[in-house]
Amino acid sequence: MEAQGPSGVLLIDKAPDMTSHDVVAIARRALNTRKIGHCGTLDPMATGLLMLVIGRATKIQDLLMSEDKEYVGTLTLGAVTGTQDRQGEVLESKPVPAFSDAEIRQTFDAFTGEFEQLPPMVSAIKKDGVPLYKLARKGQTVERALRPVRVAGYQVTRIELPEVDFIVNCSKGFYVRTYAHDIGANLGCGAHLSALRRTRSGKFTLERAVSVADLKTAPREDLLKAMVTLAEISLMRGA
Repeated sequence: MEAQGPSGVLLIDKAPDMTSHDVVAIARRALNTRKIGHCGTLDPMATGLLMLVIGRATKIQDLLMSEDKEYVGTLTLGAVTGTQDRQGEVLESKPVPAFSDAEIRQTFDAFTGEFEQLPPMVSAIKKDGVPLYKLARKGQTVERALRPVRVAGYQVTRIELPEVDFIVNCSKGFYVRTYAHDIGANLGCGAHLSALRRTRSGKFTLERAVSVADLKTAPREDLLKAMVTLAEISLMRGA
């Protein structure tokens, strides 16, 4: 295996305030290999599971990205932002009514099963080959098509208005920022996503994840040992 360079999936627990691309750059240096991609971009604000595909594993990148994911998040009611998360400029502020827990949960219920989302302008979807976030930076807004998504289940774990903590299990291509935004719109006071952590993708969890600090400092041999091999992935997927 080493003759061709390493192959497998390295699970990383992404730190806040860095891009998914930053993590790939660190991994390339740490593993001394160029052939590394990542599955499912995490915004700089978000933390948690980022799957790096290395060597021959890059061939199964699309397969791994197509699986359901789990996120733990916090939404803050009463403020709508330009990016739908706390890193954007506040566009609109409204007082937050004293919602009951039942009213909050009822709204989450409305976004369960299959429905459609309008992708945010700050996203990696391309319009005529240009990622939307690049157009958004220039102050442009373009028409986006609604995308079908699915929420297999959710839990509301804390309600301390204006904050609501939740766990959501969702399909590929799901925008948790848009989920928070839409729940706020449904409640009539607006909302944005104020914290996000990805805890699962398919059968992969944070259990075997390497921290970014360890990715920077651990010996290469240790990182290679931490990788999930292609044979293991085959077994996990029942292939």
